[in-house]
Amino acid sequence: MKFLSTRNSNLKISGREAIVKGISEDGGLFVPEFFPSFDIMDNLDLSYTDLAHKILSLYLTDFDKDDLLKIIEKSYASFEDEIAKLSYQKDFYLELYHGRTSAFKDFALCLLPNLLAYAKKSLGIKDKTLILTATSGDTGKAALEGFYNTEDIDILVLYPTEGVSSIQKAQMDTTGSLNSKVISIDGNFDDAQTAVKKIFNDSKIKEELKKENIYLSSANSINIGRLLPQIVYYFYSYADLVKNKKISGGEKISFCVPTGNFGDILAGYYAKEMGLPVDKLVIASNDNNVLTDFFTTGTYDANRDLVKTISPSMDILVSSNLERLIFHKSSDAVVKEKMNDLRDKGLFDFDGDFQEFLCGYANEDETRKTIKKVFEEENYLIDPHTGVAKNIVDKLGLEKTVILSTASPYKFSSTVLEALGENLSDDEFENINILHEKTGVKIPSEIKKLKNKKILHNTNILNN
Repeated sequence: MKFLSTRNSNLKISGREAIVKGISEDGGLFVPEFFPSFDIMDNLDLSYTDLAHKILSLYLTDFDKDDLLKIIEKSYASFEDEIAKLSYQKDFYLELYHGRTSAFKDFALCLLPNLLAYAKKSLGIKDKTLILTATSGDTGKAALEGFYNTEDIDILVLYPTEGVSSIQKAQMDTTGSLNSKVISIDGNFDDAQTAVKKIFNDSKIKEELKKENIYLSSANSINIGRLLPQIVYYFYSYADLVKNKKISGGEKISFCVPTGNFGDILAGYYAKEMGLPVDKLVIASNDNNVLTDFFTTGTYDANRDLVKTISPSMDILVSSNLERLIFHKSSDAVVKEKMNDLRDKGLFDFDGDFQEFLCGYANEDETRKTIKKVFEEENYLIDPHTGVAKNIVDKLGLEKTVILSTASPYKFSSTVLEALGENLSDDEFENINILHEKTGVKIPSEIKKLKNKKILHNTNILNN
């Protein structure tokens, strides 16, 4: 399997090279040259790690298969309890927050560092790698944990000062690894992401780093090594539904995904293209509904003020992974034209066939009411991002839909408590305890430990 650039389909490199580079030198993102077929009905009884091995082996064909299995097993050993858990309520909730940082980003970011280290070693690359990553809340900590004290790899994380929850901020700012640096930026996620992309595309900066034998790479979902592992849990959840007799083999189901940078739902599109019986992929947005507008009108318009919401990981106006979908629906020439329009004008038009997608958005009031309704009616606790997705499922009247539950409610305990009608403390950790007392839902162990951790990163920069 080779990987192409979305801006130059004649460029073909190996999976190892694509993971090491992170982003193409032409500014494009790497995509597979084709979608391999995979029949989940022949693989219903596989463990999560064995399923991941089978699927990733179809893409990372230049990795030794035995080595790849060892990497996957080592990476997922850090998960508490089950790796991925499907919770059967009135809806199907795919809980993706049982990893080290209590968010779905753990699925890829526990694996990416080990894939990168293997790729570097097997390619004979001895230079230091600098991982440069922007985060809207969850990617940052998951990347910091994944690359914790990794040899010959340093990591720099940028996050918007006021654009993450207090728990997300504490998770990042208390990171104790010697190879990490965390910087808050007075702006929003798009500002942080733009800064990262500018550095990647700045030849002078890369030349200076090269003189020091340092090469840039990324842990954002622009890295194909971030995207591919997320395909697995779509297949895994389908197998779970079949085995529990919630659906019959071959029956189509839908997935509703809280969406920001478009990587998670794009992984669902990849799963569909590989043969997973998918009816609709539902794009759930908050008040920053640029994607809803695009999939409704065909115009992507980022010329609007970003709204800071109670679902901060979705507070994004420039969804980088949409570039990959546009490539799959058109060509590299079209991608270059549209991305140039987005850079120069802040908008572009694209008339594509998106029949497999549905979309919708929920405002903050609707999200709070949904959190409360789900808890009162089902005794099931969800975070604000999952609340957005559940609201859209209800609005659209969807049945047999898997809602991707992307973060633990305890990462947003004040918001969830408020939605449940409880009085708030000024202390976020006290709110965590109150939420636990009210609901009985287990507090993730890493979040429990945060209260006594020392702040080690307090650098803040102005956005110019």
